[in-house]
Amino acid sequence: MRKGVKATVVGGVFTVMVAGAGYGAFNFVSALSDDGGTAPAAQGEPLRSGPPSGAEVKETSRAFFAAWESGQGARAASLTNFEEAAEPVLTSFGQDAGLTDVKITPGATRGRTVPFSVRATVSYGGKSKPLAYRSTLTVVRGESTGRALVDWEPSVVHPGLKDGDILVTGESAAPEVEAVDRDGTVLSKEKYPSLGPLLDELRARYGERAGGTPGVELAVRHTATEAADTTLLTLSKGRPGKLPTTLSAPVQAAAEQAVGRYDESSVVAVKPSTGEILAVANNRADGFNAAFLGQVAPGSTMKIVSAATLIDNGITSMNGPAPCPPNAVSESQTFHNLEGMTPNEGATLSESFARSCNTAFIKFADEVKVDSLTREAQDRFGIGRDDWKVGVPSFDGSVPAAGGPDTAANLIGQGQVQMSPLNMASITATARTGAFRQPVIVPQSLDGRELAKAQGLSGDTAAQLRAMMNRTATSGTAASVMSGLSGEIGAKTGSAEVDGNAKADSWFTGYRDDVAAAAMAQQGGRGGEAAGPIVAAVLRAGG
Repeated sequence: MRKGVKATVVGGVFTVMVAGAGYGAFNFVSALSDDGGTAPAAQGEPLRSGPPSGAEVKETSRAFFAAWESGQGARAASLTNFEEAAEPVLTSFGQDAGLTDVKITPGATRGRTVPFSVRATVSYGGKSKPLAYRSTLTVVRGESTGRALVDWEPSVVHPGLKDGDILVTGESAAPEVEAVDRDGTVLSKEKYPSLGPLLDELRARYGERAGGTPGVELAVRHTATEAADTTLLTLSKGRPGKLPTTLSAPVQAAAEQAVGRYDESSVVAVKPSTGEILAVANNRADGFNAAFLGQVAPGSTMKIVSAATLIDNGITSMNGPAPCPPNAVSESQTFHNLEGMTPNEGATLSESFARSCNTAFIKFADEVKVDSLTREAQDRFGIGRDDWKVGVPSFDGSVPAAGGPDTAANLIGQGQVQMSPLNMASITATARTGAFRQPVIVPQSLDGRELAKAQGLSGDTAAQLRAMMNRTATSGTAASVMSGLSGEIGAKTGSAEVDGNAKADSWFTGYRDDVAAAAMAQQGGRGGEAAGPIVAAVLRAGG
């Protein structure tokens, strides 16, 4: 934010935690005046307990709204269960963020929850605009005082605020951009909602380089995560600069539609011959860009890297032995296959890969070195080196050299291995072509950044991986999902068990000609149940 900016510090600046289910854990000693709230019990009287009554909810919320409207931040904060965090936010709302003429209208109370609407005027440098939004608050019982108090969250002040966020009003930190896809189609947040956070990041990084001029905005600055500002209201528009991206509008549209069918899902598509990202989409309640930044176990999709490790270290080959017993033991830990899998002691690596036999890979744990999988991931697939420069923040994957039972668990994408859909799409692209090409979402020519490099795969290893992935896509665990897709195809299913979750995370990765895609749906079940249909839809659109 440039000189003269106004800011509101939002909850999260203070690190003191509130004890007990969001109820007040501080000793509030100031009684409320006659116009609202509930004073602490007089000496000798028992503290009130239990949920606040309807009258208390109405009285406390009314006093809170009145203090907020009139700019009495300290008084409003004293009506919350986290006064130290609430006071700077409520005080700054009117004084520093340029918000005046505040009018708060409560709706129909639902138990202890009060919905309300806020109307205000945002002013800066002689420019002003009305602001209107809705939010909610909940009234709880302060444990140490027995008072009815507003359960403090930054979202009470505005639903777009989270811990550590700052409201800023002033000249924008970066000029607006008009992002366009590879064919010149404009990519807007309205048409492609998943791109919202990414477009904000692209604006922050390339706004000035794209040649635009800044406007005046009310925005949320995410100081806790260092993510790009999120614009809430534009007081005056700047001139946007045109920013080229590698995305494909048709593939992006298919990705958005596909993840919309499955909760907590993410997908990425890349072009194997160039590394260009064609689509990225998320459908998550928390708005997190898990497609690029997720760090979770990828399950059996990791067997692409594991199979390459076995081949490159001369342990076995596509047509070599990879027995599939009902269970396997490594470092005193017993591993099993998915329920219903028929054992096959005479299986080849190709067959065990296509059937996604866990025990076949676990049996090789004693033959690989502790760092074999790590080196394969880093040297051949460019994974886990923390040197990707995609154009926006991304996670580069992690395959640590873990000993003990994690050596075996890592081979099947559990243990300490962590990936994002972007990582798995890149791994699949490398298997497809044999060459590692670091994924990018804006052309390298835009800023001359140095892209990550890796050795890639030998022609023989790449050919074996493609053959095994094709078998998986045509007659293995991915066959039903990939059915009907023409061209050169390959795939790998996966499901990752996560402690505490009732269902496994669903993973699927695949390629069709010059498009590779990977998807993950948290608690989506087996790979073909949620992630598989997402990937198939994206591959179909990219053909």
